[in-house]
Amino acid sequence: MPRTRSLGWSELKIGLMTLAAIAIAVAVIFLLSGSGGFFWQRYALRAKFTNVAGLKTGAPVRVSGVEVGSVKNIAFDGVEVEVRFELSKEMQPHITDKSTAMIGSVSLLGEGSLDLTAAVAGTPIPADGYVRTVRTPGQLTDVTEQANQGLVQATELLKDIRAGKGTLGKLVTDEALYNEVTKFVDAANAVATNLRNGRGTLGKLANDDQAYEQLAASLKNLQEMTTRINKGEGSLGHLLNDDAFGNSLTSTTKNLDDITGRLNRGEGSAGKLLTDDALYKRLDTLSARLDDLTKRLTEGNGTAAQLINDRQLYDNLNKAVGEMTGLLGDIRKDPQKYLRVKVSIF
Repeated sequence: MPRTRSLGWSELKIGLMTLAAIAIAVAVIFLLSGSGGFFWQRYALRAKFTNVAGLKTGAPVRVSGVEVGSVKNIAFDGVEVEVRFELSKEMQPHITDKSTAMIGSVSLLGEGSLDLTAAVAGTPIPADGYVRTVRTPGQLTDVTEQANQGLVQATELLKDIRAGKGTLGKLVTDEALYNEVTKFVDAANAVATNLRNGRGTLGKLANDDQAYEQLAASLKNLQEMTTRINKGEGSLGHLLNDDAFGNSLTSTTKNLDDITGRLNRGEGSAGKLLTDDALYKRLDTLSARLDDLTKRLTEGNGTAAQLINDRQLYDNLNKAVGEMTGLLGDIRKDPQKYLRVKVSIF
């Protein structure tokens, strides 16, 4: 009997040691797997995607590239796919309503992962809450689709070119356009040849050192002129830099504005001449009369017109004036000859 009890205790010790080894192995597996520790050290969150891109149950969950949990369940929720995952409770303060979830990739072989972004601001998401999702940039399917669209567009472009559509299509299929392009290239080559040979103004400028030096001298003179103007030298420099001259010019302009204002208001003789209709009518009437008088003088009507147009009358008057002048001269020489006074008394 004692031997039997000793054998049972040995078996019990072996069983306890086996259970302890299993527990240690399970703990080591949990710790090494990076699944976030034991169940009491983890909490669950959810995210909805339109496409999980091959994500599987057990895929790692990473926060800023650090593995902190794993995917526990993937199921359809209507047209969307709901992903339930667990991660360490230590990460709960870092997963807030400002965080985002997207489908990532662990390796180039396409093994999926669930990537979360940590956020300092915002409210921590409670257990079984939903993390806002975003589309993963540069997915293989997107690249494939874009490449396919590029091939389709390239094919359509080649078809248009072969059909002669567009400039490139016409260049490929239109013989006349090809000839014109060839002529243009030949003309461009001729121009380049003339430039190299120093022909024309541009050719001389490119090859003739004297022409270049003259142009450089002109530019230097222009620079010196602008420098003098900036320094206020010369009339133009004074005009641009002398405040007194500018003030005088401003005053003159102001006076001109004042004069034009007075003219527009009808002040003064010139203003009345511009704005007074009565004065204008009188001047118009006077002008008409002067035109009539000039016309009559030209036609020879009246004494004054005869005096202007009749040569004989002019000569007679000229002769009479000459005789009158001679008579006055004789009177001055001998007044008694012409001024005899005879007094008789009855």
